[in-house]
Amino acid sequence: MASPEADSRLTQVLIPALDKIVKNASWRKHAKLAAECKSVIEHLTSPSQNPTPTSPPASPSGQSDSNASSYPGVLLDLSLSESDIILSPLINAISCNYVKVADPALDAVQKLIAHGYLHGEADTSGGPDAKLLSKLIDCVCKCHDLGDENVELLVIKALLSAVTSVSLRIHGDCLLQVVRTCYDIFLSSKNVVNQTTAKASLVQMLVIVFRRMEADSSTVPLQPIVVAELMEPMEKADVDGSMTVFVQGFITKIIQDIDGVFSPSTPSGGVGSGVGAHDGAFETKTSTVEGTNPADLLDSTDKDMLDAKYWEISMYKTALEGRKGELAEGEGERDDDLEVQIGNKLRRDAFLVFRALCKLSMKTPPKDAATDPQAMKGKIVALELLKILLENAGAIFRTSERFLDAIKQYLCLSLLKNSASTLMIVFQLSCSIFISLVSRFRAGLKAEIGVFFPMIVLRVLENVAQPNFQQKMTVLRFLEKLCVDSQILIDIFLNYDCDVNASNIFERVPPGVASTLQPPQDVTMKLEAMKCLVAILKCMGDWMNKQLLIPDSHSAKKLDAVDIDPGSPPSANGNADEPIEGSDTHSEASTEVSDVSMLEQRRAYKLELQEGISLFNRKPKKGIEFLINANKVGNSAEEIAGFLKNASGLNKTLIGDYLGEREDLSLKVMHAYVDSFDFQGMEFDEAIRAFLQGFRLPGEAQKIDRIMEKFAERYCKCNPKVFTTADTAYVLAYSVIMLNTDAHNPMVKNKMSADDFIRNNRGIDDGKDLPEEYLRSLFERISRNEIKMKEDNLSIQQKQSQNSNRVLGLDSILNIVIRKRGEDSMETSDDLMRHMQEQFKEKARKSESIYYPATDAVILRFMIEACWAPMLAAFSVPLDQSDDEVVIALCLEGFRSAIHVTAAMSMKTHRDAFVTSLAKFTSLHSPADIKKKNIDAIKAIVTIADEDGNYLQEAWEHILTCVSRFEHLHLLGEGAPPDATFFAIPQNELDKSKQARSNILPVLRKKGPGKIQNAASAVRRGSYDSAGIGGSAAAGITSEQMNNLVSNLNMLEQVGEVNRIFIRSQKLNSEAIVDFVKALCKVSMDELRSTSDPRVFSLTKIVEIAHYNMNRIRLVWSKIWQVLSDFFVTIGCSANLSIAIFAMDSLRQLSMKFLEREELANYNFQNEFMKPFVVVMRKSGAVEIRELIIRCVSQMVLSRVNNVKSGWKSMFMVFTTAAYDDHKNIVLLSFEIIEKIVFESVLFRIFDDARRAIDPSGDNTPGRIGNGDMEELDQDAWLYETCTLALQLVVDLFVNFYDTVNPLLKKVLMLLVSFIKRPHQSLAGIGIAAFVRLMSNAGEMFSEDKWFEVVSSLKEAAKETLPDFSFVLDEDGKIWAHEDLNGDSHDESTGANTSNDDSDINLRRHRLYAAISDAKCRAAIQLLLIQAVMEIYNMYRAQLSVKNTVILFDAVHAVASHAHKINSDAAIRPKLQELGSMTQMQDPPLLRLENESYQICLTFLQNLILDRPPSYEESEVEPYLVNLCQEVLQFYIEVASTGQMPDSSLDRRAWMIPLGSARRRELAARAPLIVSTLQAICSLGDSSFEKNLSGFFPLLSSLISCEHGSNEVQLALSDMLSSSVGPVLLRSC
Repeated sequence: MASPEADSRLTQVLIPALDKIVKNASWRKHAKLAAECKSVIEHLTSPSQNPTPTSPPASPSGQSDSNASSYPGVLLDLSLSESDIILSPLINAISCNYVKVADPALDAVQKLIAHGYLHGEADTSGGPDAKLLSKLIDCVCKCHDLGDENVELLVIKALLSAVTSVSLRIHGDCLLQVVRTCYDIFLSSKNVVNQTTAKASLVQMLVIVFRRMEADSSTVPLQPIVVAELMEPMEKADVDGSMTVFVQGFITKIIQDIDGVFSPSTPSGGVGSGVGAHDGAFETKTSTVEGTNPADLLDSTDKDMLDAKYWEISMYKTALEGRKGELAEGEGERDDDLEVQIGNKLRRDAFLVFRALCKLSMKTPPKDAATDPQAMKGKIVALELLKILLENAGAIFRTSERFLDAIKQYLCLSLLKNSASTLMIVFQLSCSIFISLVSRFRAGLKAEIGVFFPMIVLRVLENVAQPNFQQKMTVLRFLEKLCVDSQILIDIFLNYDCDVNASNIFERVPPGVASTLQPPQDVTMKLEAMKCLVAILKCMGDWMNKQLLIPDSHSAKKLDAVDIDPGSPPSANGNADEPIEGSDTHSEASTEVSDVSMLEQRRAYKLELQEGISLFNRKPKKGIEFLINANKVGNSAEEIAGFLKNASGLNKTLIGDYLGEREDLSLKVMHAYVDSFDFQGMEFDEAIRAFLQGFRLPGEAQKIDRIMEKFAERYCKCNPKVFTTADTAYVLAYSVIMLNTDAHNPMVKNKMSADDFIRNNRGIDDGKDLPEEYLRSLFERISRNEIKMKEDNLSIQQKQSQNSNRVLGLDSILNIVIRKRGEDSMETSDDLMRHMQEQFKEKARKSESIYYPATDAVILRFMIEACWAPMLAAFSVPLDQSDDEVVIALCLEGFRSAIHVTAAMSMKTHRDAFVTSLAKFTSLHSPADIKKKNIDAIKAIVTIADEDGNYLQEAWEHILTCVSRFEHLHLLGEGAPPDATFFAIPQNELDKSKQARSNILPVLRKKGPGKIQNAASAVRRGSYDSAGIGGSAAAGITSEQMNNLVSNLNMLEQVGEVNRIFIRSQKLNSEAIVDFVKALCKVSMDELRSTSDPRVFSLTKIVEIAHYNMNRIRLVWSKIWQVLSDFFVTIGCSANLSIAIFAMDSLRQLSMKFLEREELANYNFQNEFMKPFVVVMRKSGAVEIRELIIRCVSQMVLSRVNNVKSGWKSMFMVFTTAAYDDHKNIVLLSFEIIEKIVFESVLFRIFDDARRAIDPSGDNTPGRIGNGDMEELDQDAWLYETCTLALQLVVDLFVNFYDTVNPLLKKVLMLLVSFIKRPHQSLAGIGIAAFVRLMSNAGEMFSEDKWFEVVSSLKEAAKETLPDFSFVLDEDGKIWAHEDLNGDSHDESTGANTSNDDSDINLRRHRLYAAISDAKCRAAIQLLLIQAVMEIYNMYRAQLSVKNTVILFDAVHAVASHAHKINSDAAIRPKLQELGSMTQMQDPPLLRLENESYQICLTFLQNLILDRPPSYEESEVEPYLVNLCQEVLQFYIEVASTGQMPDSSLDRRAWMIPLGSARRRELAARAPLIVSTLQAICSLGDSSFEKNLSGFFPLLSSLISCEHGSNEVQLALSDMLSSSVGPVLLRSC
């Protein structure tokens, strides 16, 4: 019973339609329909409970109304009977074949579906509700037969709504009927708009069916298709686009209406006519769906029905079994079960539709309509729909075994029939379908693709059947599309070209494409072929980049898709979220990744096998021998026979020749070959037919005789009862072959009759006749069916390329698809189709079924080897001959891609082939011929260097050669003087004058007068290979060539900056930079080799790149230097002096730069770096070069001495070589420089650094105070270990080689004195010790002059180390006054002032400390020094002359005098006592120094007088002694008297002050000196003593009156007075 809500909704939709039907059904024959409609209107409008129509129709299910009323209905919530009553008038109205009545009924049905009022499943074999819906859909489908255009649109609208609807489910037969109806409307409608609408609706339906199948759900969200993309060129005649807009609106409206019903957010609206809105959402509950038996309405056969049933049942069972564990109790279980069934139905629907489309695409039109597109419309639209399906295929479609089997069983058959179509659109669609199969299904269709690729693509490319222009263009575009996904081509190569049992596919593509570039071809086709080749290379490059993780420089350009085929709708329709690329097949393919070694083995095996087959086809015996040796065939006769029988590609004529040979092996092979056949149960002619399929009988009778004899024996063995003896079979076999030739050779005019044949075979069965019936039957079979080999059925076109067809196994395939012209029927016979399927099975059996995805980049090596030659030719010829910009750009792009792949894969030969070709096309070797394309080639070279520099290896040489030539021409263009101006070997004056008078063009005269000869030589170049980089002068040049050159030089500006190649060298990897340097050195050698026109461009660049790459790790840099070192040696020894000098100077620049880097201990790299200097020094014959090397090495060492470590070795080797030089100036220069280096830059510098670090006077800032214990420890370690040892070694070195190096004594002494002079006690002590060591070891060898140098050094050292105490007077008062002031006024001063004063005091205090430390240090050094002097004197007293001893005396005396001056300074001593806590010095401060110095002075003079050495003159020495003694006594008396001075006002005798203890200690310390002095005076000769006594006497008397610190002086004085003075006085009295 209907609810009020349902009634109201139905009323809105149905009453207007029923009213219209009643109005139009005015004829008598429609009276019943009108009455029925009125009854329903009354029922819908009356408020009565139960409808009572005047003539209720019988229930469709045949049940009573009482049963039907309780059965759930299909219309809203009405019962089945109510639904039946309401729908019945609509069904009858649609079925009445009257347009005016059918029109409103169709509209009403569409609205019911669109608003979701109808629900349930339409199925002819289902329950009563399903049958009712099925009947409704059936009558809608049949309504299109009315032929009315408006009705057609309504039918399409209703059917599309039905398929789109979620509540009304169209499955199985019903769905097929809907599809067929839309298909028929498309074919039969006369209205173009209706045709387009039908086609668009078909596409939309297919998209819906397959989307639901993939999602396994009927409620998957749907999008309307884009109609504009479906429009064919002929349909685009409506320029204003109104038709497209209409159809798009039609489709979109239906989809949105259906979507709106099930979307709660959609607002309700009123219902209009035609395409009115619905009244809101309405939920429908899906009723139980019973399983139905599928039936194919489209030419279905029993076999197809059974197949579909079996598929459905097995899938249903599998699904149930898989879900058993998940099924819940009760209602849940029922729901799950329902879902499984729905899932099954959705898949079955997709399968049935797909199969139906395949069959429609195979339908053969009448033969006279084969070329008429209108007659082929059905086939074309079916193919288009298949294309869209495959392009939008989801994962289930691509991987499900069932769908893959459907493709193999139906789609492949369709492709087979359509790929040879002469109608272009059919061929294009076949190609597009095949693209989808290769891109998206290749993992599951390995065998099929292996057959179709040659048949569709290679056949057209290789011109097998003389394809037309459009076919080739289609195939070329097809290949371009394949290359968009880089994985596809690589996979094809791996799975076919590397499979021994599969035919080569990829290997034949590039040659096939390249053949299209031959002259007769169309320009557009050539361009397309070029694009295709570039796409193939780019595809390989992109895949390689992914595998090797190389950054892709073309990534931005990569998205530019290739053009779309004409007549091929793109794949934008359908699953927008599904990727179209085929890369997702990785997951579907075998998980076994191809192993590199296995891949290499498979490819190598296949290549070797093909080589053997090729050799067999020329010389069978050698071919077999080769194959046996290569282990491709066993060496037994059976294995060879098996190979001949089964191998593809063997020439069957040559097989026959080989089998007929009489040699032992051939005979055995022939016997094994025949024995491999099993003729059991075969008729005689069948056996011969089977036997002769594999080879052609040889022409020589003896060979035929041997083969047929063995055949007869084998046949009789298999069929022992057929003939009496083998002779019978042998003779009959001959007769059969003769009959076959006679019957089927067109050259034979008089054919043999059956009677002739019987007569010819009388008595052959051991004297008896064979049965006549047997022979006549045999005759008829042979006459009717020729005995032939497999390929004999080829047409003429196929025979042209039968080799390739045989290799591919295409012979029998082509027999099917390319019919002979004489054949009437285009139908494909069942026999041939069966044979075709056998071919597929054979392919699948022979080749590996596993599909390997390519993952290893090594495979690219094999691919390049297979295709590089045709590619190179294809790019080179157009580049050479064409000036078309597009062609040139494509060729250069091809070169770039080829070089990228070959370089990255380290394929040296192939890479170099491409690079040298491209370099040749720069035309830089012949600049007068440069065109725009050559400039583009130069740009390509620079780009390659930028992008692929890491992989170019030896090919860098070609690129750098181009750069060198380019720079040369660039300089000419700028008018700069060429290098030859500076570096050429001078010519005689005559030549120069001739050159000066040469014809100079105005444009070049402005730039560089007199340099035109250089431009001329550039024009005169030869070929790329023969021309040197420098070029050479030749015959005269024409003004036209010169004009070309001038314009071309200007054109070179377009190239831009090529120097970036050198700057970016620092970005090359560690292997590439070594290759780059090697190439640059080689190019530079070529540049410099020319005597007339040498260039240094590359040489300067070598220095640059060495500089750029200096910071590379040492390991890499050593490899670079190994190359550069050899290069510099070669150039340094060049006969061209200017070049050699330039090279050595370049090397010096590099070495200087390198020496800035610090070298760690025990490394040898500096030595290696400087070796070129050594080698050139030894090898060069030019004095200038040798001198330059010495000066270069000198400069490096002098300026970088601190950094030189292992470099000393090479440096000394250079000077060693120089020392042996024949040229005097070289020898002198080397010694002069080595001396300078050793002393100024090495020895002194070494110690200077240390002294500078330790010298406290080096830095007087307060921050230096107390730097820490660690620093002091480091200094001490250096002092007491390194420095001491170093100085000792220097001394020992000097002593050991004294005879050689004695002129250097002065410098050694300067070094030692410089140490002694340092204000650092330890340093000075080390210097003094080294001085003593030198004297003790070498003193005996010194001459008088050398001793003079020694004593002079000591005198200088003594003078320079005098301690200075003047600081006490300068600073003391101020410092202490400051401190007192601060102490008194601290509280009153501001904080700022205090801090300033404190810092000032600290500074002064620091300076005072430093001064005190310096004075104490110098005093200690002087003490050590005088002791050392005394030690040296004692050692060599006998050797020292008077002069030298006096110099020593003066030195020591100066020390003594200075010490006394300090000790007796009344101003300094008190101040020092005040600073006692700081100075920690005794008073007087230098007493010991003074005493010891005077003591030594006395010793010197006394010993001189005593020894009387040569040249001694008493008159010179004695005055020194007398003066010294007087001085000493005077100083003593002064000291003794100072402490006793009484006040001047007092009486002296009464007030003598006794000495203090300090003064007594001082006097006691001085006493030994006074005793020595008195003894010295006594030692004077009598005459001298008497002469000088008057001077001494006052001093002696003063001594007597002095108070002494000890009684030693008094005792000595007493002795003197008694022994010496007394006698003199007595004598005088």
